Order: sequence, then structure tokens, then C-alpha cells
Amino acid sequence: MENNARPDAVSLSEAKRSLLEKYLRGEFRQVSGTSAITRQIRESPPPLSLAQQQVWLRSQMTAGMPPLYNESITIYRRGPLDVAALQRSFNEMIRRHEAWRTTFDMVGAQPVQVIHPASAEIPPRIVDLSGLPETNREATALQLATEEATPAFDLTRVPLLRATLVTLADQDHRLFLTMHQMIVDGISVYDIIPSELATLYEAFSNGRPSSLPDLPVQFADFALWQRHWLQGEVLANQLSYWRKQLAGDFSVLQWPGDRPRPPFQTYRGSIKAFTLPMQLTKALRELSQREGASLFATLLAGFTTLLYRYTGQTDIIVGTLAPTGRRRSEFQRLLGYFLNPVALRTDLSGNPTFHELLRQSQEITLGALSNDDVPLEVLAQELRLPADPSRHPFFQVVISLAPIVPDLPAGWDMTPMDVESGGARWDLYLELNDRPNGLLGRAQYNPDLFDVSTIVELIGTLQALLEAACSNPLQRLRELPISNNGEQQSCLTQKDC
Repeated sequence: MENNARPDAVSLSEAKRSLLEKYLRGEFRQVSGTSAITRQIRESPPPLSLAQQQVWLRSQMTAGMPPLYNESITIYRRGPLDVAALQRSFNEMIRRHEAWRTTFDMVGAQPVQVIHPASAEIPPRIVDLSGLPETNREATALQLATEEATPAFDLTRVPLLRATLVTLADQDHRLFLTMHQMIVDGISVYDIIPSELATLYEAFSNGRPSSLPDLPVQFADFALWQRHWLQGEVLANQLSYWRKQLAGDFSVLQWPGDRPRPPFQTYRGSIKAFTLPMQLTKALRELSQREGASLFATLLAGFTTLLYRYTGQTDIIVGTLAPTGRRRSEFQRLLGYFLNPVALRTDLSGNPTFHELLRQSQEITLGALSNDDVPLEVLAQELRLPADPSRHPFFQVVISLAPIVPDLPAGWDMTPMDVESGGARWDLYLELNDRPNGLLGRAQYNPDLFDVSTIVELIGTLQALLEAACSNPLQRLRELPISNNGEQQSCLTQKDC
């Protein structure tokens, strides 16, 4: 793939860079010249959104395997807790959002959304661990959360979420939520769920009514609008972009795992949490600002450099999750699945400098996010890619920058997917979250391919590369040190050491 962009072609003003950052996190409100979207008349069960349909199809294909679409979060409440007010808040969210009382079934040959009455309530399971020895409470709570996160959901049966409220002490509570990804995405998990729950709780626990306005549209309205909008010239233009971007032969990433790749994907997953130091986080923000790039583009450039150094390949495709549909202001505050994986293809020929790679990463990101509505499976059919049951047709590694957690009332906080379900869609998925105390990360990986020691080494190498790039972005990629302690860190391959 050639990169003919001028060196300064993708340098962004501060305002545009900020807008790109927000869009990458699903926060960018943009209303095109089309008329406002309103509630649709539903004479029959609404269809799935395009992204939902791909999740539904894969869920059917992987029945009986680890649950690769279970999403778990933990909401922390430090302080006194009115359990009745919390339960009322939780059920008010279910009333507000049709997505949380939706199941999926077949009508004829097509899957459809089945929306259940607003009177549906889902009482959380309540567990009090305050009577246990203090040293045992955290481990017991984690065990309860894991038991909740592991079972697969039946998409035809409500609810597609489970909740367990655990009390560790009078002033220490955890609400563990496990949801199928058909009804949530990153904005749902990091923003809407914690902010709405805390807002409703603060109102109800103080005897006030909800201050949240009614939602003008629901997720089913998005699915109907999307299928009407993504056709004709709009669809043709996006397909044209991807045909050009993914033209020609591209190599499968020769990722050096600890064990041979099984002939069929196993979809097993484990999680390794990590934190990039505050000093490095600050340096990454400053580098991004100096270069007129988004923080995501800088992290993508670092991750791509890591893959280049591990594999020696110069044509690398990495995946990310685009918040398709969230550009419309009507859909900003809806719970639902708006994510569409997109392919980011980078040309590393000629051993570029990190500065040059960062510019290319910015350009690639902008292009992909401007054409992020076409499902990958549609592209695979369009490009006539041969099916390979052992891997995804475009990429096996994914990186994303999570939405920013909003300012919550005192005593409230959340963490994403700190509980393992045992399933994973990708070989490796790095999710980073920019928090005041640094970049929090989680590496979700397939233990059939990698040992945890390999993932720890990978994270350490990524940190060293990012530190070196921040120190001197004009260094060429092969010259960037891959150890932060002055010694050569072992590589997973001997192609580059």
C-alpha cells in the first residue's frame, strides 16, 4: 500500500484534533444536512442494525463456545447505600431504554428485535459479604462476579443482562453488571450506564423525581434509519474507499504465538490489566498535541511499531472499533450496540521515522472513521476473500481508546471488564482508557495462543517503544529501543532484535 500524502497533509488544528478525539470516543455530535430522525412507526418487529446482525450471526456460529460477547463492568459505590433507590434507578434505566428489554428472534428468514413492555423489571441479586473476614471479601466478590459473567446468554430470552449487588462493608459496595454486546457498546459502558445510574440514584435517594429527559428515539429507530440511509451513493462511496484501501494482496500477520494456531478459532479469552505511567501518559498527550494528531493515532503508531518489530512485516493491518451511528446527535444518549470494527492498514516500508508513521496513522484513522458504516463481513464478500476458520479475514489484533468516564457524583466510580467471561473474539485486543492517573489498559488475549508472560513482555515492550518515540519521534522505527532499562529485551521472533 502506498502512502502519497504530503508530510503536513494530516496535521490538524487544535479544534479539529479535539473533534477527532471526541469522535474516536463516540462523543462527536454531528448532524448532517439530512432532516432530524424521529420515532418510526413499527408495523412489524424492527430489523437488527447492521453491526448487530454480524454479532448475531457469529453468536449462532459459536454456540457452545466461550461467550465472546459478554461485557462486564463494575460500578463502585463508596458511602452509604439506599438499596431500594438503587433498584428503582436500575429499573428506570430499563424503562427508558428499549435496548435493555429487547431480545432477538427469527421472523421468516430474518432476525428481528423483539421489544418487551416497559413494565419489565430486573431485580439485582443482592449479596452481603460484610460478615466475612475482611481479607476474604474482595476475592469472594470477584468469584461471584465471574460466576455471573461466564454463562452465555440466550438471545431469545429476556433479560440480556445480569446484575449482582455486593456489599463488602457499610461504606463499600459493588454493582457487577454483565450484558450481551447486542445491547451495549463503549459509550454505553463508560458513559451512559454509570452517569444515568448515579444521576437517578441521587434523585431517588433524596426523594426527587428523575431529572433525565425522555428519549426522543430508541435503538430500533436507529436500525431502521441506518438500513434506509446506507444504500445507493452513500454505500457505493464507502465501498469504493475500502476497495482502494484494501486493494491487492495483504499478508496475514505472522504473530509469533507461544503455540501453533489451532485449525479453528477457539474464542477463549483471558485478561491482563496494566497501567502506563503518568509521566508517559503526559508525554504521549504532549507529543500528540505537538504533532497535531489524536492520542489514538499516537497509540496506534506505537502499537503498529511493536508489531513491525516483532514480525518484520511492512504491510500491517490492525483493527479498531468505530462508533458508527454515534455521529448523529439523536443517538448519542442511547444504550445499544453502535460499534463496527474497521481495518487500519499501514505501510511500513522504508523503515520510516515515528514522526512519519504518526502522520500516516492519523490519515488512516481519519479515512476509516469517515467510511465506518460498512460491516467487515460485507467487505470480505465484496473483496472475495477466502474463508479461513482459523482466523479473522482482515486482522487478528485490535486496539481502541475507550470513551472518557464522565465526572460522577462523589462516591461513584466504574471499571470496565475487570471480570473475565472466558471468551474473546480476537487473538489480542488492547483497550486503553485515558484517566487522570494515567492510561489504564487491559490486554484481552487468547490463552490457546499466548502465555501470560508473553503478554506481560509485550506490554513492557510497548511502553519502552512509546517512551522512546516521545523522547525522539524523528528516530527510525528499527532504531527505537525496545527496553526501558538499558538492556535488550527478548523478542518473540529473531527477525528483529
